[in-house]
This record gives sequence, C-alpha cells and structure tokens, in this order.
Amino acid sequence: MKWRKPSEELIKTFEAVTPGPPAEKRKMFGFPAAFVNGNLFMGLHQEDMLLRLPEDSRTKLLETAGARIFEPMPGRPMREYVVVPPSMLNDRKKLEPWVAKALEYAVTLKPKGKSKKGAAPKKQASSKKAKSE
Repeated sequence: MKWRKPSEELIKTFEAVTPGPPAEKRKMFGFPAAFVNGNLFMGLHQEDMLLRLPEDSRTKLLETAGARIFEPMPGRPMREYVVVPPSMLNDRKKLEPWVAKALEYAVTLKPKGKSKKGAAPKKQASSKKAKSE
C-alpha cells in the first residue's frame, strides 16, 4: 500500500501549531510528527492530522463532525489517537487547545528509552559455585 503525502497546507498548519520544547519534531514513516519523552503525541498521516489524547478528551473530540479514531490501515485502529476534523484544521483557535491537551497527556506517559539497534541482548552471568575439596 502506497501512502499519499500530506498537502503543503497541512504541513504548514502542523508546523504552526506544534509546540516548542519539551516537544521534539521528527518524522515517523516519512510524515511529520511530534514527540515528548519518546512518545508520539501528534502527527500527520496522508491528509490527516492526528492527536494522542486521554479518554475524556478523545470522547469529547469524537463528538465533533469529521473526527474519528485513527486507523492507519483498515482494521488496525490506534485507539488513543483521533483524527482532527477537517473543519478544525482551518481554525487555529480551535485546534491549538486540542494540541495542548495532547501535549499535556504525552508528558504524563512513561518515557520511552532509546533502543540501540543491532545491540546484542545482555547475557546474565552464570553462577557457578566453586567446588570445595
């Protein structure tokens, strides 16, 4: 399956509303994304902007026409992520509070450690008892 690139307009909107530190901008699967402590809290996927929200905020945003649970592939929902409704993408005053909620939530998540690619797993030292004669 080949994914479509987001529009320049959507990328500009993403750039404009992405918070500064502690948020960190990176790419994920070739799409712009923002992380805190290694946790994704907002990003773009094709023509969609997604936000990671706690349950109460998710429920509230899903009440907005056009909002839906993010499903990058059919049958593979990412339940904590909501696709921002298109109407909100054009209104930064409505969008920015939701981005702030996503950031607030991400800060509460357990930090993810950086993985060392190619590193062999550590072996536990075997405990051999010295034989006494």
